[in-house]
Amino acid sequence: MVAGALANKPGNGGEAWVRLSWVLGLRRLGFDVHLVEEISPSVCLDAHGRPAAVEDSVNLAYFASVTAAFGLSATLLCAGRWVAGLSMSELVAHAASCDVILNISGHLEDVQLLSAARCRVFLDIDPGFTQVWAADRRRGARLAGHDVFATIGERIGSAACNIPVAGVQWISTRQPVLLDQWPVAGTGWEREFSTVARWRAAYGAVSVGQQTQTLKHQEFRRVFDLPRLANHGFELALDIDAADAADKAALQGHGWRVVDASDVAAAPETYRSYIQASAAEFSACHGVYAHTRSGWVSDRTARYLASGRPAVVEDTAPVIPTGAGMLTWSTLDEARAAVDAVMRDYDAHAAAARQLAERYFNSDAVLDELLDRCSVPA
Repeated sequence: MVAGALANKPGNGGEAWVRLSWVLGLRRLGFDVHLVEEISPSVCLDAHGRPAAVEDSVNLAYFASVTAAFGLSATLLCAGRWVAGLSMSELVAHAASCDVILNISGHLEDVQLLSAARCRVFLDIDPGFTQVWAADRRRGARLAGHDVFATIGERIGSAACNIPVAGVQWISTRQPVLLDQWPVAGTGWEREFSTVARWRAAYGAVSVGQQTQTLKHQEFRRVFDLPRLANHGFELALDIDAADAADKAALQGHGWRVVDASDVAAAPETYRSYIQASAAEFSACHGVYAHTRSGWVSDRTARYLASGRPAVVEDTAPVIPTGAGMLTWSTLDEARAAVDAVMRDYDAHAAAARQLAERYFNSDAVLDELLDRCSVPA
């Protein structure tokens, strides 16, 4: 059983792929996999953005569309009651038969379901935030009730990373990519450098030690001048609020093309098409990923790489090799040098990108290793 958010994030193809990759990847290994999601009535909206009953919401429509498109066995619960999929009694019986519940971000909180499974794995996809929340005893951490704790911050718990572990033994993993779902893209492209992002985080900054960590939009501000300095095109597919109109105008004034993420990447299929119609990725990240040397690599970056699209991303001290296929930057000058290097020897970097994905993000290998470390037979 995989617990995660689809209905909670309607119109976000990238977030859908995060959950899909774990479900589809486990299914590829031969498991009978069921997706379960809980949603609060307070987040349910209609097509006009107005509060709606879950049965009439865009949330349910998105959940039904994505799960049907990929042939998923899936259940949606709202405030503890059935909305779609298995009945509650069937769901509890299924949980009791499971080798493992993989609980992405601790999304599943239903005690009856969690307690029924033989092994409960908490999967942290927000490294730094999760650990600080846990150390500060904030409810958002949601670590209680789990047996194994896995994180995509590959250096967490090591001497190289100063993110607090709060007494938890974290095991490292990576974002899995189904390579057949993300084949090498064609030789042409519609844009040079791109990324898909939410401009402002849904949650506030955290502090590690005495240092308040910057958020992604603040890190992007450090490289506003990049299009002026580099003779390449840069496009951002953003979910950006009207309240951040000044940032959007500043981006455009510095030469960034800004498009609405909901227009180009709302569904898993359009998200994939957008990435594969780009020559390469350029992106910044939250400071807590970069400045703590967490070893985090974005699921989005892994999909650019799988598509044979090089990535130029902010340096988080990744465990995987960099310099060919994936290049990192910490300063504006480094960012400029990296994008120039990619376009100067594009074919070599494109080939190296796919090789990185095959070696380090192949879902079969990633999931087999994680299950082995959780003592679950594959």
